[in-house]
Amino acid sequence: MDTHDLVLYETRGPAAWVTMNRPRVGNAQNIRMTRALDAAFKRAVDDDGVHCIVLQGAGKHFSGGHDIGTPQRDIDKPFEKMATPWYDHADRPGAEGPYVREADAYLGMCRRWRSLPKPTIAAVHGACIAGGLMLAWCCDLIVASDDAFFADPVVKMGIPGVEFFAHPFVMRPRQAKEFLFLGERMPASEAHRIGMINRVVPRDALSDTVQAIAQRLGERPRFALALAKQAINQAEDRMGLRDVMDATYGLHHLAHAHNALTTGDGIANMDARKMKEGEETPS
Repeated sequence: MDTHDLVLYETRGPAAWVTMNRPRVGNAQNIRMTRALDAAFKRAVDDDGVHCIVLQGAGKHFSGGHDIGTPQRDIDKPFEKMATPWYDHADRPGAEGPYVREADAYLGMCRRWRSLPKPTIAAVHGACIAGGLMLAWCCDLIVASDDAFFADPVVKMGIPGVEFFAHPFVMRPRQAKEFLFLGERMPASEAHRIGMINRVVPRDALSDTVQAIAQRLGERPRFALALAKQAINQAEDRMGLRDVMDATYGLHHLAHAHNALTTGDGIANMDARKMKEGEETPS
């Protein structure tokens, strides 16, 4: 499987549809997939015929998060840095390696995608967990199917939340605490009720609904959409979004370092199976 196989790209009218393509592992994100996503987004931005970018996942789920245990996990391999000016990190000891890698591949990439000058829509079905939330949250609109659910269970591995820490901005602070403390699945209906997502539709209507929105965006002036997006992103940043992410990123890596010192592993020897054990959905 080369990098191009990990992400599929097609245009439908004014929309570029970008599809994560690791369905057998729930579209878990390794570094190669992250790079392929970035290339697909750049392709869409550079195409004058594209007015809107849609992100979706192949198979049963949108994304189960970061790759924490498949044979294609590639956290220790060098990769081309694109989102930050950090130096190469693969052979760096201690906390330096993961800090630099995640600053670029996780937080840096999501911030980069949040700033794309064209509207982005996350079409979410099935699971949107941990690192999957980062991909959805950096999109401008989120349309979910009625079988979708959202969760950030990383407190279970000793981590205070994913790197793109938008929790108290996409939901109220007490809701964010419950979401993190308990790590329970939030169904799409509840995510819509609290304003975290824009719409919930039947599973078989998801693609058509998103395409209809994309068609309407295609009728709007491109520059006006870019400026409106920039205005709202600036408002969020002045309300503290970027500062909160910067501060929490340090806590995130304090947790990684603590895990490494106490368990010998930055994620406390957790894998996808262990993370799923005891998983509950609130009634």
